[in-house]
Amino acid sequence: MIATRLSRVPPFERGLTLGDFLVPIRLGERAAAWQRNVALIVIGAALITFGAYVSFNVPQFALGNFYVPANPYVPFSLQTFGVLFVGATLGFRRGLAATLLYLLIGAVGMPVFALDAATGRHASGLATIATIRDGGLVLGATGGYLVGFVFAAGAVGRLAELGWDRNLRGSIAAMLFGSLLIYAVGIPWLAVAAHLDVSTTLQFGLWPFIPGDVVKLLVAAGLLPVGWRLVSRRPHDL
Repeated sequence: MIATRLSRVPPFERGLTLGDFLVPIRLGERAAAWQRNVALIVIGAALITFGAYVSFNVPQFALGNFYVPANPYVPFSLQTFGVLFVGATLGFRRGLAATLLYLLIGAVGMPVFALDAATGRHASGLATIATIRDGGLVLGATGGYLVGFVFAAGAVGRLAELGWDRNLRGSIAAMLFGSLLIYAVGIPWLAVAAHLDVSTTLQFGLWPFIPGDVVKLLVAAGLLPVGWRLVSRRPHDL
């Protein structure tokens, strides 16, 4: 019932996403459905990893009366763009799977997470998210954002399956909802992990990222309707 109310496409088009058109027809006919899905999931995880590698720590600076301190907790990266775009492109299940695969690769020790402010290297290991130490649960400062990626990819993927990514307004709304989910998990997680008060948490975990996230959101949201137009105009498989 809820899906029906949220749907922006006819019933027979629900569940279709741009990812279903990314595999050329001739190639897709030679592979089973599960093989195509696995390939898309791996590509999605790779795209999120690429976003993590476009990451950096911004030194402190002042712009007029606005002061931005160096961030010792959360780096700037294109991960959010990758997660939202992968979720919208692949849909609910494949978007979730791609994000979980990315987290699994990082948790087992591959350096696929964003830069660690303390080491200057790309983070890896389960402790980046959370670990048990001395009998207690220890949260990683950026772990909440990583967990939030899963919720965001799933939510944006489901909205894409309902057709929200077919036009710019719906695409922006879906991406905004996904971004809010990431912050809803990441900000309180950061506060607990780093023992920060509300003001300091927002100073390091929210305010500096809003301008960049707005740009990333608009770019990701703008690409989706364009992709659907290209798909609709494609007369045959290339």
